[in-house]
This record gives sequence, C-alpha cells and structure tokens, in this order.
Amino acid sequence: MLLTWIAEVAAEPLVLEPADRRVEWETNTWSLSTADEDRISLSVDAVVAAFERTAAAIQERIRDLGFPGVATFYVWHDEQAGQLRCSTGSVPPDALPFSGAYVASDDLGPVVERFLAVSETVSSAWSDLNDVQSVTVKTETGPEIVPFGVWVASVGASR
Repeated sequence: MLLTWIAEVAAEPLVLEPADRRVEWETNTWSLSTADEDRISLSVDAVVAAFERTAAAIQERIRDLGFPGVATFYVWHDEQAGQLRCSTGSVPPDALPFSGAYVASDDLGPVVERFLAVSETVSSAWSDLNDVQSVTVKTETGPEIVPFGVWVASVGASR
C-alpha cells in the first residue's frame, strides 16, 4: 500500500507560491506510513524507486505549469510520528522550512532504511510531539543537536 500512496503524491494538489510558503507547506506536504506487517515486505530499493518516480512526475508537472523558479521535492523520516513525510517547495535544498537542523542528501536509502527498521508504530498522541525533528544528544559540553537526514531532488526549472 505504501508504494501506491507514494505514487499518488505525484497527482495530489501542488502549489508553488514563493510569496506564501505556508500555503505551499500545507498543500504540498504528505505523511505516509504502513502497518508493521506491510513494512516487513517492503525493500529499501522499492521505496526509493517509488519516490524517484514521484519526483520525476512532479518535475514534469512543474514544467507543464510553466513555473520558472527553483523547486525541491524532499523526503524525511519523522521518527516521532513513525512516518515518512514528503513535500515540494519553491526553495533550494539549503532553505527547506524546518525548524531543526537537517542535512540534505541525494541518497534516499538511509532515510528509508530508518523508516523500515522501526518495529512498531509510534503511538504518541499528536499533542505530545515536538516541532523539532532533530535529536538532542547529551555530551560533556552540553546538549548537541544531531541533524536529521532529508533526501532532496531538484524538480524546478532553475537549480
């Protein structure tokens, strides 16, 4: 089912509005998950390929729209919610709308591996979730923010 949902993202509403990033985020951001029994049957390669096809389809849609600017399709693992999330924004990879530290990469494999390795769905209430996606690690000098990985694909006319 997850692979079908990833494919469906390419046909969902898409807004590229550089002057209103909030509208972009609310319209273009999707949360995807799967039951534990389904997760076991998925391979990293199959999930990566599904997202790559979705990115290519979104790039085609953006070209058809005639949008002349920068656009990025990106995927990350929201560990607190136990979901893969994806979005498209009229921003370069180094300006994604996260409040926490992240590392942009062209390798989706590690993001998907972490998602598939989760053995049970997170049952935290949404009200208990933090906005920051990063992990805090205690060190001798104090807490250190460990950035989370985000796969990025340039899908706009400009790069």
